[in-house]
Amino acid sequence: MNAKHTNQHFKRNWPFYWISRADARYVQVLDKRLKPIGIDVPRWRVLMSLYEDTYLSISEIADFSTMRLNTTTKVVQRMIGDGLVTTRVRPTDARVTEACLTPEGDRLRALALKEARDIFEISFQNVSSDEMATLNEILEKVFSQLNRL
Repeated sequence: MNAKHTNQHFKRNWPFYWISRADARYVQVLDKRLKPIGIDVPRWRVLMSLYEDTYLSISEIADFSTMRLNTTTKVVQRMIGDGLVTTRVRPTDARVTEACLTPEGDRLRALALKEARDIFEISFQNVSSDEMATLNEILEKVFSQLNRL
């Protein structure tokens, strides 16, 4: 970052400012859309972590959902009580607990995903496919670099 960016228009030229603001606004809008169907954002994160994989360990869900392990464990326990997920011991490693969506969890996931897709369409309506691909590539690079710290 050069001196010009450190003195003038710092926020406007600081990518983490925009990443944080975009994420915070997305979470606010998503939360507002999910409440009527009875889901909060932590449950949404677990539901979507399990969307592409039938079974995931609690640690894997924590990693995908960017929640702390103890938070993820509590959310999964609440979701078991709500009938949204079940757990089992991993067949290849009895030390690992895995979670899976129940039919009710999958039904709510589908409703929540529709809301998220609507938010996505509105949010990115003026962004081309090439810009979207570039944005994802850049964010993936930044994420990889941050993992080195």
